[in-house]
Amino acid sequence: MTGRGVREQQRARTRRALLHEAARLFADRGYAAVGLTDVVAAAGVTKGALYHHFGGKADLFRAVLEEVQRDVGRRVADAAGAHEDPWDRLTAGCQEFLTASTAPEVRRIMLVDGPAVLGWNDWRAMDEAASARHLTDVLQELVELGTIPRQPVAPLARLLSGGMNEAALWLASTSSPADLADTRAALDRLLAGLRAR
Repeated sequence: MTGRGVREQQRARTRRALLHEAARLFADRGYAAVGLTDVVAAAGVTKGALYHHFGGKADLFRAVLEEVQRDVGRRVADAAGAHEDPWDRLTAGCQEFLTASTAPEVRRIMLVDGPAVLGWNDWRAMDEAASARHLTDVLQELVELGTIPRQPVAPLARLLSGGMNEAALWLASTSSPADLADTRAALDRLLAGLRAR
């Protein structure tokens, strides 16, 4: 391997270590309570190495949030992709989003600190890119099939996405193990109400 290849591997390892440790610290303590000194110490690198990859704390957080959103998006896509029927894809994807986003680290980074750190507009744009478009796509397909009555899909997708985000926030703060099952059942009833009679 050439010297350049070795350096590229080292840079990739450094970036992964920074993202891993930052995600762990942001999830444990929250964005406001984590300093860059904490992150570089945990990753075993210098601040210079951090600044080589990220413009600062907010830039590092954005990269962590992107990874969390990708992971949740993959889980949702895998759950939805296990079904041929578009209705089953919708319900499985929505249910998996609820389950995936109740993990404390996901809730804290994606739903609590994400909008607060990046601002609502940037957070929404990232959410749209990561998962909301998939929800819109399957809803559009269901409208075209007549499974859901003809209607504008954009407001429906945002209502469902907002409701699921709010439910995930609530679930992460509750202590009853029955709450997830109750919320999943409520989501099933809500989704069933969308179907054409």
